[in-house]
Amino acid sequence: MIDRRRFISATALAAGAAGVTLIGTPALAHQLEEIELWPGTPPGRGGTTGPEKIGGEGSGYGAVSNISKPRMRVYRPNHPNGKAVLVCGGGGYFRIQLWKESTPAAQWLQNQGYTVFELIFRLPNDGWDASAPFADAQRAMKIIRTRAGDFGIRPDAIGIMGFSAGGHLAGYTALQREKAFYEGNDRYEAASARPDFAVLLFPVVSLRKPYDTTRTRREIIGTDPSLAAQEAWSLDTHASADAPPTIIFSAADDPITPPGHGIALFQSLVAKGAPTELHIFEQGGHGWGLGKPQQILSQWPDIFEAWQTRRTTEQI
Repeated sequence: MIDRRRFISATALAAGAAGVTLIGTPALAHQLEEIELWPGTPPGRGGTTGPEKIGGEGSGYGAVSNISKPRMRVYRPNHPNGKAVLVCGGGGYFRIQLWKESTPAAQWLQNQGYTVFELIFRLPNDGWDASAPFADAQRAMKIIRTRAGDFGIRPDAIGIMGFSAGGHLAGYTALQREKAFYEGNDRYEAASARPDFAVLLFPVVSLRKPYDTTRTRREIIGTDPSLAAQEAWSLDTHASADAPPTIIFSAADDPITPPGHGIALFQSLVAKGAPTELHIFEQGGHGWGLGKPQQILSQWPDIFEAWQTRRTTEQI
């Protein structure tokens, strides 16, 4: 059972939002560092006005928005296991839930030996084109794979993890890795954007009815999208036999992304013969991050690690 409060400091989050690029992690030998995704102005249309914002009290506490410089925060472990994870927080593509979701998960993974890259991506609600977060995620994967040697990670052991809208972003990156969201010609562009595994937590999967009420849907395809757009941006549409191994977690009482989302993707992947696993917990609602110690769903990190260990053993 894991309490996210052990892993994160609101003070550290505020410092990061203010532009500090090194944030101490007392329990570990390494400081956090940040890697900007793009030299100069990021590709795509749009942009922000004013400084980056960090949420105060309420459901957006510790969430970041108004992002003009997409980047990754790097969490280096004391004892690397050779694996890496790109972590994407949720927030409906109008903010990124760091404190509740991506940061505690990143710190837990770091403590398990993973080298973690927490993605701070551009948001359509901040004035960017809807393709911006997907361009940022692809670029992040390519940078990580290109620089694998710098971080002591295997280029064939780089996964992606996402929560809610971040689960949609992670899933789309995994399933549509060949889709070009931007044009580039530097050294990173020779690398593949395909994750080697995907971990999706209460993900937004479908943008069709009856799941047409999410903020993710509105931000990505608008309030009156065509059927073609709904199909194109739903994850289960893109299930294929060569999809990376995927594990999905959901809660039965989730009012935002009910289990039907995860089930739809699970069934589509199974039908294609792709390796996938689905876990639905009885209770938990939405946005649970690592979960609270008294919740059964707080066991999901251990379930994920057992899944990873089993898959690694099977490959040897």
